[in-house]
Amino acid sequence: MALQEITARVRAAERAAGRDTGAVTLIAVSKVQPAERVEAVLAAGQRIFGENYVQEAQGKWPAWKARFPGVGLHMIGPLQTNKAKVALDLFEAIHTLDRPSLAERLARLAQARGACPALFIQVNTGAEAQKAGVLPDAVDGFVTACRGLGLPLCGLMCIPPESEDPVPHFSALAGMAARNGLKGLSMGMSSDFEAAIAQGATHIRVGSAIFGARDYSTRADG
Repeated sequence: MALQEITARVRAAERAAGRDTGAVTLIAVSKVQPAERVEAVLAAGQRIFGENYVQEAQGKWPAWKARFPGVGLHMIGPLQTNKAKVALDLFEAIHTLDRPSLAERLARLAQARGACPALFIQVNTGAEAQKAGVLPDAVDGFVTACRGLGLPLCGLMCIPPESEDPVPHFSALAGMAARNGLKGLSMGMSSDFEAAIAQGATHIRVGSAIFGARDYSTRADG
């Protein structure tokens, strides 16, 4: 099964980087995947999944969580401020904290709930106009602001430009995290997760290599 192959490659990459076995969390990105594919991966033992759309996750995961104990959901797509409340109830981690308005909304909701998912700040390492994320030179200030709001920051996340070597981006993200005292590094996807592990990734987001190609015509907005 593809999951077994990917898991073996993750463990091999950990060894090659001199890291402890299990140092890297594999997030199986299940967005827009048919139910039978997701259930097969659940049955194979995978328990950490990533979703991009709040509405889609809300529609399918409560039932699976009831059937498969121990499932943890990570939000890895852009989070609309008006869907933050639902996201806090649904996800154990949010990887896409990218702007002050969202930070302030999450802080208010977390204070009211008395709890908050683990949070990663998304960094736009390539300064791409079409991509979300805090620009590199604004990261330190945003980290300080989020901490001032009492948010439980655990790390940084990036999606390098498709046309560029991802390694300099992974290395840069690791440097930003280190100087801000953050240990979490959410970086690396199906095509480059081994390079990300070599640069210190703690969370990798792998979808198509586990589930196969997606059909976006079936996705729900959210």
